[in-house]
Amino acid sequence: MELNRKAAELMNLKTVTTLALGLVLIQCCRGSDPLDTWTWRNPLPTGNGLWGIAYGDGQFVAVGGYGTILTSADGVAWTGRSSGTGNLLDGIAYGNGQFVAVGSSGTILTSADGAAWTSRNSGTTNGLGGVAYGNGQFVVVGLSGTILTSAHGVAWTSRSSGAGNDLSGVAYGNGRFVAVGTPPPPWRYATILTSADGVAWTSRNSGTGSALRGIAYGDGQFVAVGRSGTILTSADGVAWGSRSSGTSAKLFGIAYGSRQFVAVGWSGTILTSADGAAWASRISVTSANVFGIAYGNGQFVAVGVNGIFGAPGTILTSADGVAWTGRISGTGDSLLGVAYGDGRFVAVGAEGTILASADGVAWTSRNSGTGASLVGIAYGNGQFVAVGEAGAILTSADGAAWTRRDSGTGNWLYGI
Repeated sequence: MELNRKAAELMNLKTVTTLALGLVLIQCCRGSDPLDTWTWRNPLPTGNGLWGIAYGDGQFVAVGGYGTILTSADGVAWTGRSSGTGNLLDGIAYGNGQFVAVGSSGTILTSADGAAWTSRNSGTTNGLGGVAYGNGQFVVVGLSGTILTSAHGVAWTSRSSGAGNDLSGVAYGNGRFVAVGTPPPPWRYATILTSADGVAWTSRNSGTGSALRGIAYGDGQFVAVGRSGTILTSADGVAWGSRSSGTSAKLFGIAYGSRQFVAVGWSGTILTSADGAAWASRISVTSANVFGIAYGNGQFVAVGVNGIFGAPGTILTSADGVAWTGRISGTGDSLLGVAYGDGRFVAVGAEGTILASADGVAWTSRNSGTGASLVGIAYGNGQFVAVGEAGAILTSADGAAWTRRDSGTGNWLYGI
């Protein structure tokens, strides 16, 4: 299940990124020490992976790792919001005048404006992966066949799905909800459930053994996407047909807008289709894994996770689903170490990344002369020394010009 994989990725990332420029706004319990409050400076707007996005009330709201919530009126300029939780947020939807975000450990948050968030009691500790609004209510799906319903997003009721396997996506259209997920034992067909009211659910034959991750409704039909480039379409949510996506990449998210479907997935995969049947591959300008996509205000906004450690967060925008622009500033590589000396900060990271800054706000990329990942850095005796992959050692007097040194070992070096 994708939620389990995501949680594992983020737990691995937690140890690594604490060595970088800083995690999400940390509050200590001491007095008013000036180091009590931290502000994220790079990469902006967040260094956490983003897993879901929705549009409503004139703005986009993206959610992700460690309780990350970002809002934007145009998909270009983003503002970080306090969620009040450190749990992974995986899905979000807008309806009935509010946003509902869901995530790991049964997390449900609601907000009328996308800025101030309130935690709600879901009644479950199961991971929640998808949420949709329709027919006057929210429907949330998650691990072990979890289905919850609520009219206002405040009080939630558990419903029987009749499925014990994991559910990861849900959409509303044509008078019914459709939920998708992994194949149940004996692992023959992926799960598809339909319901007219969110209470009583009926299992449908998906005809595929690939796990389904996302689903959207538009132009009179449902389109579901999943592993191995799987795409299924249905006019009623009951009878489903397989479509050729032209890719074997995992597909995680899908949205409808501007008279077309846009599907996103692994390694920056982006596909578009006017009818859900014929699909074209698009250049996404990223190699990040793209998990969520939404349409609003005349454009698509896609979010995801970049880097081998699952960060930083990736944001892409497109007016037509064809031409895409990256909206993350700073570096696209994970940062693993930082040091201060001679009036400047120097940060190092994956694939030989080196950044320098005089104030911690504005950063300049420097040429390390290596593609080796750099893990540790220190300053002393008038110079910086960085170490990392395959025994890499680099030195610099100013943090700008770097020289490779012979360490005499091919082993990873993790600290200095």
